[in-house]
Order: sequence, then C-alpha cells, then structure tokens
Amino acid sequence: MSKRAKRGKTETPVLPVAGKVAVVAIAVAALGYGLLSHPASVQPVRKPSPRQVLLPPPPPPARASAPASAAAPQVEIQKTADVPGRLVRQVVDYVSHEAPGTVVIDTGNTFLYLVLNPRQAMRYGIGVGREGFTWSGEQAVARKTEWPDWRPPTDMLSRQPYLPRFMAGGPGNPLGARAMYLGETEYRIHGTNKPDTIGKRVSSGCIRLTNEDVADLYERVKIGAKVIVLPVTLPNPATHRPLQGAPADAAFRLPDPASPSNRPST
Repeated sequence: MSKRAKRGKTETPVLPVAGKVAVVAIAVAALGYGLLSHPASVQPVRKPSPRQVLLPPPPPPARASAPASAAAPQVEIQKTADVPGRLVRQVVDYVSHEAPGTVVIDTGNTFLYLVLNPRQAMRYGIGVGREGFTWSGEQAVARKTEWPDWRPPTDMLSRQPYLPRFMAGGPGNPLGARAMYLGETEYRIHGTNKPDTIGKRVSSGCIRLTNEDVADLYERVKIGAKVIVLPVTLPNPATHRPLQGAPADAAFRLPDPASPSNRPST
C-alpha cells in the first residue's frame, strides 16, 4: 500500500470529531447570545409614582406606655439648718398613760411628743398657732399625704387675700414634705419650707415641723392615731425631762403682722 493511501486511512476518522466540536461551539455561542439578549433574572425597574414619592416614611413602632400605677419621682428632702438644741428631735423621759403611737402636742412649750412606752416619748420641736389661733382637744389622724397640695381655707383667704388659691406640692409649698390631717378639721401636722419658724407662734392653728422631722413622724404615726392638743399651761418639767440636758425656753416675741415676711401661711 502506498504512503498516500495509508495517510488517507489515518485522517479519515478525524473529520467527524472536528465537526462535532464545531457544532457544540456553535450551540454554546447561540445559547450565550440568547441569555445576554433576554436575561431571565433581571426585572425591569419601576419608577415610583409622584404619590409614592410624597408619602412620609412609616412611623416607628409605638413604645409600651408606662403603667398608670407607676410611682411619681420622689423629691429629695433637703437638710435644713440646725435648729436650737432644745428643738432637736430626741427621745425623752415622758410619763404617760396613753397608748404607744399617741401624739401629744404641748402648744405652750412648742413640743410634739410621740408616745413610745409608758415612760418615754420621741420629742420634736414644732411651730404652733399665733396668738388667738391656738386650740386644744382630741382628734385622730384621718389621712396622710406626701408633698401635699395646698388650698388655703376660705376664712384664711378672707384674712389674707394675697394668698394663692392653690399651690401644688413640692419644696416651695408651705405644707412642706408631709402632712397628717386631723379628723374633719382644717388643722394639720405638716412640714414647712421655713424651718426658722420652728419654736415660734406664727401659724393659723396648724402644727409645723421641719421637713426632716415631719418625714420621720410620718413614718411612725398610723392612720387613726389619737392626737391630743394640750391647752396652753405653765411648763411642768417633771413630766417631760429630756434624757440629755437642754437649755430653758427663751421668751417668744410675736412677729409683726404687717410685715410681709412674717405673714402666716398655714
């Protein structure tokens, strides 16, 4: 067999393979063109309408409101200036047949006693009613209030028309940090924003303590506790001798009613 014949037999099977490769290449090219011309995963972009553009963004989700029973923030009771030694709160010897928890107000000596047991009491310095506004008798603690609002009674407004008709509770309120209301009367045991009036007779009949002392008394006194207001009498040292010595009471000088700084507020 000649060389030419042998070469023909050798090259003959290569032609069909090349044809197949060409066909596959053409098919792949056609498929790629189709994908580029019509991408299946690309969506047309829609322009927002004018109404959609003007709409505001949605509001943030509403937060859960605080429960109605949440306690109001507490107002800090500021420490008052030191009161005279005899008016400092202290436990004293006090002979009494009243039940523990009874409040005894000694108007004449400007003291309030909280009976602890038959022989002792907690003694507080107080401010009392000015001349003509003192009173005596028995009452009971009807209710207690922290940082009370103040509404001057009608008879007080008639005497002092410059007073506000209402004042919300707070450090500037003349009733101070706490108030204990006596029976159905308009009298109260309360704090004061004028601690320099403790030991004096300046009120319209209410009993006032420093805010620190009235807060202490407030925690000790229960609703319904008996309150005894003694008539003004000469002091009797044998019945209320302090555990620690205290100077004798100085003479009182009544304030000038015409002076605005001395006008009583409670």
